[in-house]
Amino acid sequence: MKIDILTLFPSMFDGVLQSSIMKKAQDNGVFHYNAIDFRDYADNKHNKVDDYPYGGGAGMVLMPQPIFRAVEAIEKSEEKPPRVILMCPQGERYTQKKAEELAEEEHLIFICGHYEGYDERIREHLVTDEISIGDFVLTGGELGAMVVIDSVVRLLPDGLGNETSAKEDSFSTGLLEHPHYTRPAEFQGHIVPEVLRSGHHGKIDEWRKKESLRRTYLRRPDLLETYPLSKLEQALLAEVKAEEKNK
Repeated sequence: MKIDILTLFPSMFDGVLQSSIMKKAQDNGVFHYNAIDFRDYADNKHNKVDDYPYGGGAGMVLMPQPIFRAVEAIEKSEEKPPRVILMCPQGERYTQKKAEELAEEEHLIFICGHYEGYDERIREHLVTDEISIGDFVLTGGELGAMVVIDSVVRLLPDGLGNETSAKEDSFSTGLLEHPHYTRPAEFQGHIVPEVLRSGHHGKIDEWRKKESLRRTYLRRPDLLETYPLSKLEQALLAEVKAEEKNK
């Protein structure tokens, strides 16, 4: 996958994308990125990229010209139009389903804004997607873009080095993930559940399914409203509800 990032602060991405799993993914050829300072595409003497809003008001607004020109320069050599993603608090709230959708693409362009906002013509005539990582406002789109890039790259083939890891993550199955334990079996008097030490894979799978349902029921019951429960899952969830009621 090719990822281009339009930002006024390209160096912000190095710490995240040149570390840990992201660095390994690049080393393995899973993806490569290019952080581009779109100030370089301004056509005025001082490389100015923002201006006062028409109609007055507080703050400055990003001008369309530098961003349009930067995207057009990237797309010039592309046979297939890339997805152009605007990081914006007004955008679609980001989900695992959206990450899976973007992971099917070959080329993504992220636009990271600052100041009061974007000239509306960027939103209307340039981008294909508007994404928000939550109902809060950051000083710029860079941190949001890092979140989206990380969540997409880990879904790419060989992105994690373990194909089953991403498939079993919370939200990937529609439920929250089950609890995990590792050695030692006993720590400060707290013992790993016996079923996980039994070696009985059928019972372990059932325990994990039940605890995944329990965690979802207690923490995110809204997810169960749209999750298609199998007959086994219906029975396990009934057990969970009875157990929690009797606590």
